[in-house]
Amino acid sequence: METAEIARRFLSFFEKNGHTVVPSASLIAEDPTLLLVPAGMVPFKPYFLGQRTPPHDTATSVQKCIRTKDIEEVGKTSRHATFFQMLGNFSFGDYFKERAIPLAWELVTTPVEEGGFGIDPERLWVTVYLDDDEAEAIWRDKVGVRPERIQRMGKEENYWDMGVPGPCGPCSEIFYDRGPEYGVDGGPEADEDRYIEIWNLVFMQYERGEGSGKEYPILGELPKKNIDTGLGLERLAAVLQGVDNIYETDIIGRVLHRAAELTGTRYGDNQEQDVMLRVVADHVRSAVMLVGDGVRPGNEKAGYVLRRILRRSIRNLRLLSGTETAFLHELTEVSIDAMKDIYPDLLDRADVIHGVIDTEERNFAETLRAGTALFGRAAERTRAGGGTVFSGTDAFQLHDTYGFPIDLTLEMAAEQGLSVDESSFRELMQRQKDTAKADARSKKLGNADISLYARMLEGAGETDFLGYTESESESRVKGIVVDGVSAPAARAGDKVEIVLDSTPFYAESGGQLADTGTLTVDGRGVVDVEDVQKPLPGLFVHRGTVRSGEVVLDDTVHAGIDTGRRHAIERSHSATHLIHSALRNALGPSAGQAGSENRPGQLRFDFTADSALGGERLAEVEEEVNTVLAGDIPVQTEEKSLDEALKTGAMAMFGEKYGDRVRVVEMSDYSVELCGGTHVPSTARLGIVKLLGESSIGSGVRRVEAAVGVDAFRRLSKESTLVGQLSEQLKTPREELPERIDSMVSRLRAAEREIEKLRAAQVLQAAGSIAEGARRHGAALVVAAPAPEGASGDDLRKLVLDVRGRLGEDEPAVVAMTAVPKDRPVVVIATNKAAQKAGIKAGELVGIAARALGGGGGGKPDIAQGGGSDATKVDEALRAVEERVARG
Repeated sequence: METAEIARRFLSFFEKNGHTVVPSASLIAEDPTLLLVPAGMVPFKPYFLGQRTPPHDTATSVQKCIRTKDIEEVGKTSRHATFFQMLGNFSFGDYFKERAIPLAWELVTTPVEEGGFGIDPERLWVTVYLDDDEAEAIWRDKVGVRPERIQRMGKEENYWDMGVPGPCGPCSEIFYDRGPEYGVDGGPEADEDRYIEIWNLVFMQYERGEGSGKEYPILGELPKKNIDTGLGLERLAAVLQGVDNIYETDIIGRVLHRAAELTGTRYGDNQEQDVMLRVVADHVRSAVMLVGDGVRPGNEKAGYVLRRILRRSIRNLRLLSGTETAFLHELTEVSIDAMKDIYPDLLDRADVIHGVIDTEERNFAETLRAGTALFGRAAERTRAGGGTVFSGTDAFQLHDTYGFPIDLTLEMAAEQGLSVDESSFRELMQRQKDTAKADARSKKLGNADISLYARMLEGAGETDFLGYTESESESRVKGIVVDGVSAPAARAGDKVEIVLDSTPFYAESGGQLADTGTLTVDGRGVVDVEDVQKPLPGLFVHRGTVRSGEVVLDDTVHAGIDTGRRHAIERSHSATHLIHSALRNALGPSAGQAGSENRPGQLRFDFTADSALGGERLAEVEEEVNTVLAGDIPVQTEEKSLDEALKTGAMAMFGEKYGDRVRVVEMSDYSVELCGGTHVPSTARLGIVKLLGESSIGSGVRRVEAAVGVDAFRRLSKESTLVGQLSEQLKTPREELPERIDSMVSRLRAAEREIEKLRAAQVLQAAGSIAEGARRHGAALVVAAPAPEGASGDDLRKLVLDVRGRLGEDEPAVVAMTAVPKDRPVVVIATNKAAQKAGIKAGELVGIAARALGGGGGGKPDIAQGGGSDATKVDEALRAVEERVARG
């Protein structure tokens, strides 16, 4: 049975049994405590915690999941995967064990021709929690499982909680017996390689208290008992398709076997190659799904997960093939085709997915060569010093400069018999993150205890947003936070966070900055609102300072936004939509949005593209945007169902999360997007849009910045003034300035080249006198000297070769010279043929000199180059070379 058919049957079975089919949520977790969705129940977590009211009493879904905790085990075992799909059925206080258990058994054992999975009950075993007599009785008496096939397991295996105070409860799992060839008899407690878990039924019936690990008190029973089940789609596919592991199933197997064909290998012939092929198959599919949900390669968070798995794939493909051929485009195509039956939207996003992955492969191919060379030098330095531990500093440099994931460095080090100082690497990574993100944490996170906001949401309910039509409102204070703690009141000077029952303030989201303004308590106090955030969906938190008086819980406040600022932001946001459409017209549908920020009078828009637009095309985009906005097109908004909106052609932004009802923003048929932001009533309100430039901000991602309205006018006015000044200074008409400046720059560059030639010739003139300074050390003539002041790296190499030529070939000769261009010491060493025959190698000598300089280097026996960081050790480096030659 194909994987897509398994998913279809599961959803169909539970829909017939009264469950609402819920589409998979994005892999990008809505929960601020998570990076990516690691389990099928995560999208329903707010319902289980009581933070939100579920729209249905029961539900069923096929949820996309990513789990990176065991990424090093991917490919080595039969069950670990980065991307996987979890089939689940859920009850929010509707039914409990007495219905969940029989439903699971019915679906698993019903014959295929009757709509089930057709698994022989004699191949199935069941586990229950140690004291869950109720579940055991249902399995035994209602379902009919033989008592000897039911095993009781402890808290580690069969008890579930979220890791924090809240719902918890026992589990019951269904295991499939793969047969005696896979292990010993005796059920799951005897051998989990032979007996593999396929379905976990979680019975949420208790509330747990504070504690660590599995040690915590049970506070009592939940008022409503819930069901959360998870059936691994890939694991069940392996069982029903009769293959040994998930990598050989129909979907993943297609990618695996194509990777084998492309690399000239054969799956099953070599264990080491098999692991690499499985890693590639898993990681390519994972990357396709991550990019499809809006993740872009980067050096942190979800972007780092994507970059890490792509770069592991690229390296494994190179090791398998022994070439630098780019294979990911074709493997991406195979993966999209294999997954399209379950996720048809992948076909619509195929161009963007290919663009992102192709660009990452191309960029990493360039850095892999340089990074591998750096790794080689650092590894050689480690071994030369008698060490077996690759330094954390070098591992961090590989990550920071070349984008090497730490696991890639670990793999390369292991291949050379080295371990890695991971603790030092992690410390350097954390130090960098702490420094780079301190301001962002202060602004975005505010109170880090998300449970405080969860309690507010549960107590006060969702905030009613009025800002689409109102700029003022009379609202009630439902929550106050001072110094990270819930408080009954706040007084003058307090930094405060306030939750209202309704608000005209827009909370920062979708690239649009938050509103600012004031909350006024009649005759008693004023709060300056400086920022508004949504730490949880539906909860608006107004952050600011109590300017005067006080504000108290349940106060009625007059909430008013800064309308001038709001209108300026609206102009920027509407301009962003126009720029997005113009870029897609210029570059095609692959120019997908990768981020934006709309602030008063200015905007930035990030989009996917392989290369720069160029000045001419950028000017065309700008002209198209201004032509459209001058047409005074009405900006219309309408709320629709998500399916209806997508069918009308509205663009959905990758990485954004949408509910069942969405807001569609239309500017005639030129721009139709799903957007929760605020906008101008018509395009003419924008005035003018001026693109300020374009730049690269990462692999395959470009950024344009623009000024809008009055800000654009001011920018144009300044530029006009500057052009006027240049025209007057150069005595040249404005329209002739480009040619005049080009001519001046050309002459200047020609003069610089001539000066450089003269300087280089002057350096080389010193070759004769330097050669005369040769001194005998042991059996060889040695020149060990600094180069003339001002010598570049290229000059140094030419000078060393010239001096070596002057020493002839009659006897062994070594030339070692140093220079300090841009305050970084460089050493070049050359040996003649006689020296090489005598066993004197330039590569070995340069390693000695470079270590004295605090760096590394390498090269061929006849010429080698190195460098370091300590320019004060130049003389010491040259003496070290002389001493080494003297020892013979």
